[in-house]
Amino acid sequence: MRFVFSSLIAVTLTLASAFQSLSAAPQHALTVYGEAPRYPADFKHFDYVNPDAPKGGTMRRSAQEIGQFDHLMPYTDKGTGVAQISGMVYSPLAVRSLDEPYTVYGLVAEKMERGADGLSLRFYINPKARFADGTPITAEDVRYTYDLLMTQGSMQYRTEFEAVKNVEVESPSQIRFDFKSSENRTLPLDLASLPVFPEHWWKTRDFAGGGGFEIPLGSGPYKVVKVDPGRTITFARDPDWWGKDLPVNRGFYNFNEFSVEYFGDTDVARQLLKGGAYDYNREYSATGYSIRYDGPALSEGKLQKAHLAKGAVQSSQGFVFNLDRPMFQDRRVREALSLLWDFEWTNRQMMRNMYIRQNSYFSNSPLAASELPTPAELAILEPLRGSVPPEVFTKVFHISKTDGSGLIRGKQLQALGLLEEAGWMPKGDELVNDKGEALSFTFLNGQAGFERLLLPYKRTLAQIGIHFDIRRIDAAQYLNRVMARDYDMIVTGYSVSSSPGSELFNNFGSKVARDPGSSNYMVLQDPAVDSLISGLVKADNKNEMVNYAHCLDRVLQWGYYWIPNYYPPGSSTVWWNRFGIPKIQAANGEAIDTWWEVSPTPLTNEEFAARRGASALVSEMQ
Repeated sequence: MRFVFSSLIAVTLTLASAFQSLSAAPQHALTVYGEAPRYPADFKHFDYVNPDAPKGGTMRRSAQEIGQFDHLMPYTDKGTGVAQISGMVYSPLAVRSLDEPYTVYGLVAEKMERGADGLSLRFYINPKARFADGTPITAEDVRYTYDLLMTQGSMQYRTEFEAVKNVEVESPSQIRFDFKSSENRTLPLDLASLPVFPEHWWKTRDFAGGGGFEIPLGSGPYKVVKVDPGRTITFARDPDWWGKDLPVNRGFYNFNEFSVEYFGDTDVARQLLKGGAYDYNREYSATGYSIRYDGPALSEGKLQKAHLAKGAVQSSQGFVFNLDRPMFQDRRVREALSLLWDFEWTNRQMMRNMYIRQNSYFSNSPLAASELPTPAELAILEPLRGSVPPEVFTKVFHISKTDGSGLIRGKQLQALGLLEEAGWMPKGDELVNDKGEALSFTFLNGQAGFERLLLPYKRTLAQIGIHFDIRRIDAAQYLNRVMARDYDMIVTGYSVSSSPGSELFNNFGSKVARDPGSSNYMVLQDPAVDSLISGLVKADNKNEMVNYAHCLDRVLQWGYYWIPNYYPPGSSTVWWNRFGIPKIQAANGEAIDTWWEVSPTPLTNEEFAARRGASALVSEMQ
């Protein structure tokens, strides 16, 4: 009997082991809901690269941030770091592809293994992985990095990884993360996107302070070779990089030298590009993009401009109300002020009709709520009835539109009606509440040239008795005041993903509303919003995630927490014509790390066509 019982136990354990291996085998890639990735385990390279791109040459680009960097590491909330350190100097455990909603492929981690119960994630470190000094990357470095980011890094890490229960180093090449629950579907991919820092180097340095300007020891395709504090940082390609032959890196990192230039003024940056001081600029002004580069260089093709990544989900941008301010705590006031920004006139007069008005927090995405709620969405919303705007159940949100003439008297009368309902009454040439306080607020501005979009709004508000001031301050002051939530209104944007997750808590979650490291610039504290984000994060499949995203979008739309701005028909980009670009464009980004040098000097369209080889003309890119 003992033999039979022992045999049964052995069979049971064998079957359990077999089930475990089938349902949780090590994988080369991770997807959100366990669906098959686009690229199989034996793939050779991503589709949006030129696998035979030559190495060599240089590229100099402008920074996306305005102002100076005051340290190098971009992983803390202190000041401004250099974004390119991530990826170029520090390789992540896994790299995200740019032609899928959210899929990561192993880099420092050769393989990744989800637990069958969804309560753990194991990484197998690539035995080739090395830091730049030749030291092997170990599981202990991964643990050290995680602990460092959770204790001294940006608030976003503590928000994203709140559901991590424990970290266990199983061997020098193997580490396991245990989770409190299996509900956060993007958590494994978010963890896999972490960089890995060398413990032996960082343990004697000030990570919390951003590391200053000391050149960090990295593990990526480039090394920092020159730092002009606050102004320029130069990277040099490491020809002996351990990861250069991996499929995820083929066709990437082609320039021998890559520099990032920082400017305190977008007009200065534009003029210096035209003068040939650097090669590539991501343009955020419609007027600047449309007409400020005109001249012989553009006509001949030596200077190129195009909207890249046209199909990418667009970042959301708007004028944000600080909900800590008493006058903005009434939804009717926020709606009234939203009615009075004339986007159609602004777009026509100042932005060459180039931009598209935002109507959603998930612009250019299937996550945007653009129809009446479905039965599945109503089932999600019903428990929130009474705590969310009633319109979310019965109406499709459409942001107010004008005829573009600049005459919006009807909108002003509508706004006055809402403000009267909220207790703001005319007295002389201003609107006052029952305490005699005037309706007055200030827009805190840290960008040169942005006032031109605000001055017409100021005139419109003044016509009905609202005081609106615009205060321009330098980048350092602006950052400090934003972190302290010391403003009435600012313009801000949020990166949007086609497969969002716990980062939404950082943008809209109650717990981090006043945390200086969070992106909850509205200071929004709404249990209904928290509940919807939680449901989205816990969704078991894509359809359920989309349903929660639609519901979240409706609640945010009808809350009038900001005045929606606009987005371009792609990334507005200008560059000197000396680079090859893959014929298939990455769907979710400009991907300039897939470009390569064709000529050390700019070429005309004819010259470029004659020697482009495997490169593409702008008109040919998909």
